[in-house]
Amino acid sequence: MANGGPVEHGFPHLETVRAAVTALYRRVSYDSVRAFAVSVAPADVAFGDGEDLHLGAQRVAGELVRHYRLPEARMIVGFREMTHAADVELAAGPEYFVELNDRFRTHRRDIGAALAHEVAHVYLHRLGLSFPGTRDNEILTDTVAAYLGAGWLLLDAFREDAVSSQKLGYLTPEEFGYVVAKRALVFGEDPSVWFTSPQAWTAYGEGLARARADERRPPLAAAGWAARRRYARERGRARERGRARERGARVPGAGDGYDFSRAGAGPLRVSFPCPTCGQRIRVPVRGRVRARCGLCGSVLECDT
Repeated sequence: MANGGPVEHGFPHLETVRAAVTALYRRVSYDSVRAFAVSVAPADVAFGDGEDLHLGAQRVAGELVRHYRLPEARMIVGFREMTHAADVELAAGPEYFVELNDRFRTHRRDIGAALAHEVAHVYLHRLGLSFPGTRDNEILTDTVAAYLGAGWLLLDAFREDAVSSQKLGYLTPEEFGYVVAKRALVFGEDPSVWFTSPQAWTAYGEGLARARADERRPPLAAAGWAARRRYARERGRARERGRARERGARVPGAGDGYDFSRAGAGPLRVSFPCPTCGQRIRVPVRGRVRARCGLCGSVLECDT
């Protein structure tokens, strides 16, 4: 939790974020992800005027447990002095103990954001899904929370001005915006109407631009003119190299995530990441083709 200190910006963890989205789809399936089509509603995690701190925290935790479809999980929420925003004890269940930073006693509007991350830990624990290393595992947790409709709260908790700042989670604000936008493009949401923080709205806009750029990378038919010219140039080089090099050799593209390969005497093929889930898709290089991602079910118009 950044509190008054500098907030990291940009997309330094983007590859790990994309890997987390792919891992989620692989673990729970397309149909299970689609079951989270409705995000956490602002009213469900808001504190009422005069609401008791502990009872209110328990109520919000219960709403998030229901959102993550953990009906048998009981969250016991307490407060204490600590460096991080929150911590959860990942035991066998069905009771889980969550401790929140004492600052949330007076910053109640952000309790939902802190609990969104901690309940996501429980959700992933139940799934048996994790990444090696604390940093990557926390990025996985933030990504899953955002992609399943609760992480917009973490983005909205980001506030920054000339003298102070606050950010929850391990992703940068722009990375939170990217994942929330990826979700919005899949489910047709407009989460920006829920933001109370102007800085969150700006970060979401930058994330949305990066998410839309994923849908305009070659060989997708929506790619821009410059990217198409670069792709055509790399495709020509791949064909020339394929004649001179050992069959089956991989020929990387120009940095847009695609690469070319040829198996035996077969046709030249191009491999590229699905713009929705990141799963790699391989299709023959033969002009206009329609590809279907076997992981998330997206149907993609390609110009190979």
